[in-house]
Amino acid sequence: MASDFEGKRALVTGSSSGLGEEIARRLAAEGASVVVHGRDAARTEAVAKSVRDAGGDASVAIGDLATDEGADAVAAAALAGGPVDILVNNVGVYDPSLSWTTVSAADWADIYNVNVISGVRMIQRLVPAMRERGWGRVIQISSVTGHRPQASQPHYAATNAARSNLAVSLSRELRGTGVTSNAIAAGGILVPNSVDHLVSMGREQGWGETWDEIEPNLVAALGPNDVGRIGRMDEYVGMVLFLAGPASGYVTGANLHVDGGWRDA
Repeated sequence: MASDFEGKRALVTGSSSGLGEEIARRLAAEGASVVVHGRDAARTEAVAKSVRDAGGDASVAIGDLATDEGADAVAAAALAGGPVDILVNNVGVYDPSLSWTTVSAADWADIYNVNVISGVRMIQRLVPAMRERGWGRVIQISSVTGHRPQASQPHYAATNAARSNLAVSLSRELRGTGVTSNAIAAGGILVPNSVDHLVSMGREQGWGETWDEIEPNLVAALGPNDVGRIGRMDEYVGMVLFLAGPASGYVTGANLHVDGGWRDA
């Protein structure tokens, strides 16, 4: 039986680690030809090799999407193996140490360039060909902070509002073309290398001693939601697979909140 992704080629930006890596792995496992992107060649090549070792089809694209030259290099590498049908704009940065009193105007410009304009660069380079072919999927990985900003990290929240907004604007531009544009507004994402840090923080705050004890107290204090835990990567990946596949053809211009029902404390 043919896979929904057979014959499809997907570029996942920022896929040399974290959520992007998991998205690339799952798309490959589902039959897509994936392009693993990163700035570190060794790490990016290692991810692509592990995908191939698992039976998937993977190539690499190396480049800094914060520059036009880097975006040109990434697009050229991605297209070298064939047209790109699925673009997942996952690249993003987050610095929890910055606040209104410490973030500079330069910091605002830098994070906007990485979190927003990097995605625009790839849209401009890859989406026109999707439009010509009459099929494509564009997915922005955003954050619920774009809709529910806090006092801290104002520049980060603003970039996520922009990412979600551009997904809707792009969907209007692409109406009737067969290309959809959507955003996933993520709540917390638990990645394996963050658990030790969170456990240490939880112990300092008196939230418990083990991860099972700490997690619900951490969520209640920092990001209360109706599920009572942090989202797992496979839960986000599942949403990406839906939006990237043929079953989502009637879904466009959507900002899908994957946040456990994030609410005010």
